[in-house]
Amino acid sequence: MTEKLTLGWEEWASLPRLGLPAIKAKIDTGARTSSLHAFAVEPFGSPDRPRVRFGLHPIPNRPEVEIYCSARVIDRREITSSNGEAEMRYIIETPVNIGGREWPIEISLTNRESMQYRMLIGRHALMKDDAVEPRRSFIQGELSYDVYKPQASKPEVQRSLRIAILTREPENYSTQRLIEAATARDHVVELIDTRRCYMNINAFSPEVYYDGRPLPRFDAVIPRIGASLTSYGMAVVRQFEALGTYCVNTSTSIGNSRDKLLAHQLLAKHGIGMPTTAFASSPKDSDNLIELVGQTPIIIKLLESTQGRGVVLAETKKAAQSVIGAFRNLNANFLVQEFVKEAEGVDIRCLVVDGKVVASMRREAQTGDFRSNLHRGGTARSVRITKEERDAAIRAAKILGLEVAGVDLLRSNSGPKVLEVNSSPGLQGIESVSNKDIADLIIQHIERRAHPIVRRRTGRRAAAD
Repeated sequence: MTEKLTLGWEEWASLPRLGLPAIKAKIDTGARTSSLHAFAVEPFGSPDRPRVRFGLHPIPNRPEVEIYCSARVIDRREITSSNGEAEMRYIIETPVNIGGREWPIEISLTNRESMQYRMLIGRHALMKDDAVEPRRSFIQGELSYDVYKPQASKPEVQRSLRIAILTREPENYSTQRLIEAATARDHVVELIDTRRCYMNINAFSPEVYYDGRPLPRFDAVIPRIGASLTSYGMAVVRQFEALGTYCVNTSTSIGNSRDKLLAHQLLAKHGIGMPTTAFASSPKDSDNLIELVGQTPIIIKLLESTQGRGVVLAETKKAAQSVIGAFRNLNANFLVQEFVKEAEGVDIRCLVVDGKVVASMRREAQTGDFRSNLHRGGTARSVRITKEERDAAIRAAKILGLEVAGVDLLRSNSGPKVLEVNSSPGLQGIESVSNKDIADLIIQHIERRAHPIVRRRTGRRAAAD
């Protein structure tokens, strides 16, 4: 039997499924339907499972604190307000908690920015035996807006997320697996072709446009940007960051990993083991460059190389000089790197998610090749890694700022050596050999990080915080 509540004319409430731990509500038995403040109301999802995403300012006169929520739409109906104005509103159903009692109520979404109370609880939301004492306030206890401060612990919220994947390959295995995993967890995924994005850059209302229209607000963006679009793709990701959208890998971390010279410098600075690497600009330094990395054979690698393309094994000094000369004639930037013979064409790919190695595989080059990339015909199988290898992979991803990364290691006589860190690792090979649902782990990571509270700095009040 549901416990009876005695309510004052105003009460503190929480809406746990919306990520609202504290909100002041006016109890109004003169109103039939409850209502909640909402702006930027955007429907999304499929017609058979409609959802709505909206923002609200839970603290009156504090517009810099924004909460973004999403919920299932159960109806859309015309509601007449107390001043006689009719408005079509989305209707959602969500649990409300007052005084420790929690029960589901219907709520209409409307802009209550000018209202003293961000929530109104109408008579249809009350239980049969509930009583309202119109001369009393906060009978069921008080909460605090302090829960919205940056240092406050954030509640875990089970809500449908609106997720964008930046990709030019909608049929790609990794893209499809991420869609499947997100859909299975009741999220909605939209594919965005990075090339078709353009940006409105200003201080007050930055936007990302797509095919002539501003994109909706997303809870999270998964960048899967090809090497040929790295610079522009990073700019698009930066724009989403400016909007307050959670990006699985930031524009800075993507840049760190894609610039192989910068990546090597950052990893070396933090003591990560790597093959000896050299870089120079002047053609006069070619012989010295070769000598720096030791005896031939050596690896010569374009800075923009991906999936094993633009990587050459020079067996002799003369061959190395020839390749270096050819690359310089093309004005291409490249690294000269030690060839770790004892690795014997084998490397280890560690998949790092949120500071943990969630899967690893051993990749072996096909006969006659030194590149173990699966795209180059290499083979893979599951492998147990050492603690030293695990630590190296986790540290490498952290140093470059990546929350999801593929870290490639070589096993050498002096310990693990990091070859490369990939910001858009493929999932097909590692899922097939590890039998792990990596896509689901990535979506779970997004659920933990795509928090609904966004603090925007506006005006004097924000500047004083």
